[in-house]
Amino acid sequence: MEEKSFSFCYSTQLDIPVYLRVASLEGQSKQLPYSQLHANPELKYVGSNTNSVSELYATVQLFAESKPLTVPIRTSYKPFKIRRLWNEWITLPIKYSDLPRTSVLAVTLWDYSADIQHVPFGGATLPLFEDDGTLRKGRQKLKIHLGKEADGSAYTSTPHTPDASDELDRLEKLIKMQDAAEIPQIGWMDALAFQHLERLNRANTKDNVRHLYLEFPIFDFPIVHHSYTYPSITDSMPAPVPLPYQNQMTAKDDRRFVTVFDPEMMRENPIEVKHRRLTRSHRNGPMDRDMKPDAKTRDELNEIIKLPSSQELSGDEKDLLWKFRYFLTRDKRALTKFVKSVTWSDSTEARQAAELLPRWSSIDVDDALELLGPSFTNVAVRSYAVQRLQKSDDEEILLYLLQLVQALKFENIPVDAKDKDGKGEQASSLADFLVGRAVENEILGIHFHWYLMVECEDRSKGRLFAKVAHQFMTTLVKRPDGKERRSVLKRQAGLVADLAQLSQSLRSSKDGRPKKIEKLRHYLADPKHGMAQFEPLPLPLNPSLSIVGIVPDTATIFKSSMLPLRLDFKCDDGSTYPVIFKTGDDLRQDQLVVQIIRLMDRLLLKENLDLKLTPYRVLATGPTHGAMQFVPSMPIATALVEFNGSVLAYMKKNNPDPGARFGVKAEAMDTYVKSCAGYCVITYLLGVGDRHLDNLLISPDGHFFHIDFGFILGRDPKPFPPAMKLCKEMVEGMGGAQSEYYKQFKSYCYTAFTTLRKQANLILNLFALMVDANIPDIKIEPDKAVTKVKDKFCLEMSEEEAINFFETLINDSVNALIGGRDIKIYLGSVLGKGLAFFENISVHITFSSQISVLDVFIGFQTRHPSESTTLTSRCDSLQIVDLHH
Repeated sequence: MEEKSFSFCYSTQLDIPVYLRVASLEGQSKQLPYSQLHANPELKYVGSNTNSVSELYATVQLFAESKPLTVPIRTSYKPFKIRRLWNEWITLPIKYSDLPRTSVLAVTLWDYSADIQHVPFGGATLPLFEDDGTLRKGRQKLKIHLGKEADGSAYTSTPHTPDASDELDRLEKLIKMQDAAEIPQIGWMDALAFQHLERLNRANTKDNVRHLYLEFPIFDFPIVHHSYTYPSITDSMPAPVPLPYQNQMTAKDDRRFVTVFDPEMMRENPIEVKHRRLTRSHRNGPMDRDMKPDAKTRDELNEIIKLPSSQELSGDEKDLLWKFRYFLTRDKRALTKFVKSVTWSDSTEARQAAELLPRWSSIDVDDALELLGPSFTNVAVRSYAVQRLQKSDDEEILLYLLQLVQALKFENIPVDAKDKDGKGEQASSLADFLVGRAVENEILGIHFHWYLMVECEDRSKGRLFAKVAHQFMTTLVKRPDGKERRSVLKRQAGLVADLAQLSQSLRSSKDGRPKKIEKLRHYLADPKHGMAQFEPLPLPLNPSLSIVGIVPDTATIFKSSMLPLRLDFKCDDGSTYPVIFKTGDDLRQDQLVVQIIRLMDRLLLKENLDLKLTPYRVLATGPTHGAMQFVPSMPIATALVEFNGSVLAYMKKNNPDPGARFGVKAEAMDTYVKSCAGYCVITYLLGVGDRHLDNLLISPDGHFFHIDFGFILGRDPKPFPPAMKLCKEMVEGMGGAQSEYYKQFKSYCYTAFTTLRKQANLILNLFALMVDANIPDIKIEPDKAVTKVKDKFCLEMSEEEAINFFETLINDSVNALIGGRDIKIYLGSVLGKGLAFFENISVHITFSSQISVLDVFIGFQTRHPSESTTLTSRCDSLQIVDLHH
């Protein structure tokens, strides 16, 4: 049997006010007899008792569960001559989405009496929802109970049910269905039906039977009532911890605790609100100006100021900060905590706080970045933060530009609003600041442009960034060189689009990799494509370089599932700049990690600690494509295969010095040790996962670095990953755990960790600005992203405790991690093969002290299925082994 589809809409989706039309009052009333008028003379002053069409007005009010939902709304005054016809639309101060299921409409008609008193002419009560839960629509006929005011109680004494003959009621229902487009209109037949209806209406009109006609809106779909459903208590919820006395209960007496949702749980205590208003009244301002804390209170204030930026303040802490706000203006660190203590919804308190901001000591950049986060929506606060950023140079702004672009999401930028001139309204102070800096500095402008272009493709906030991009372009063309710079941006976009299309076509091609490389080089060399030679153009990845073409002969394609392109761009000075261009992959997470590494490198350099980091450049040019700098290097896994399983042999080959320790130049070994220390600390703080010897690279001069940041913030595809990514091969490259270089490595780790802990506030604020960014590992748990990074810093520890903690971390990591060579040796012993058998095999299962033989078999079987039978037969009796030993 064919199923019929039924379209409807929930009432919670109808975010518009309730409205209806009061049409007319029909029917006749008996005139009061003279005997009744003589007995009660005041009745003769009521208009309806002396005039059949006296001036009446109607009031409409909503009730639910015998309680009023709105105030009464009345119709405007209208004089009547022949019939009482209002034909007036009324809007009630409540939305359809907020209506309860039991909502009823109480309609009362009022008449004028002596001394302009209002007496009820009659009333009726009508439920807004039908018995099946659908919202009433179209024309409604209400029986008026004369002399009564409509009541909205659950058991109303003024029901709306009309007293009409069966035939008349049937015809009126058909007319109502025709108004709702459920019955087609036929002109000549409808005219006959209406004439018959008029005759029936005159014939069935009874004395003292009055009917009021209302009209409700007709929507495209039936409106079905729907309300918020509270989460149910299921067995999947964790069982509560039993209390001590529950252990003595019998099974019959055992009871489970039930969690009940309290709708008012998040509401403020009215007593506390009243207390806060009284204590923070503007009348206390003159007294607070001269208040100074005692020694104990100063210590309490200092503890509050030292709290991390992600820490929530208690009510007492907020009150303390407000009380001594004038005293704290001399401490720049206290501003962000003071702003958190302000109740910005209170206009008086917000005004006092805004007036105090200019008097505060100039804050640091990290605090300014915090004030631009999602927690601060006050315009005065955000404008104050932008004023602080204006003091920073372009180089510093470029460090935080990625986060500043994301901070535009938290600005109050109207997207659809228009001003009187038809132009878009002025953007926020942050947008104006970024546009102004980007217009003045070409390098900053190119980065700003590409950051905006990527975000423009976001469905939720794309229009906002498109508006800022339009503002940037409009401001740019007003400069003398504006049109030229705009042309440069268009040419960059064309180059990126051509490379993306080329890469995509090569990926979709069924040819082998050699054939694809041949097609790539032929395409680049073809003059009609204009890729081998073009006018000087700033490279989007590194705008400080001016490129004039791509070298076709050296172009290649990497052995990877995404088949990234390896291109050498020719610079105008004759040099080349190697770049990797990828499609089918979102590089925004890699871009963020590399930006944080570059920032941490700068913070360490400020403390005269150069750890020889290699923050290669990454630029996401779109949600599915981007470019990154290619650094000539070799994966650790490849180095182990080519140099007999030793990183030290690789170092000795590229940096020989017979007189030096281990035969390696001291400069190269120093670079290697420092870079290992730097990346161990940074990858630990960022929670970088999925580490294996193929994404740990080493350059010929000794620079060690990580690539491929697809897993961060503690995420890892492998079970039970170690906290620090330090493998045994890295330690062997330093000469072993007993060498002097390894001791230096640990010392550099301690210094870097304690140095970055001092700048934790800045790093946490940068991550806070990225909570709404399209970063995969942040989108999983955006509310916990900052907390995950904060926990890595161990801010609750002293410096000595932090060093001891990190030393334990290093020792545990060295003892836990396994390299690919260990697995190969073990497989060789099982299969009876030598190490040479695995020269072209890369088997890296996990960095763990213990690993299942089954996991080893799965990783091996995918590469050599012919040997899987032998491996299976020899692993049947084995379970879990320690491969490190």
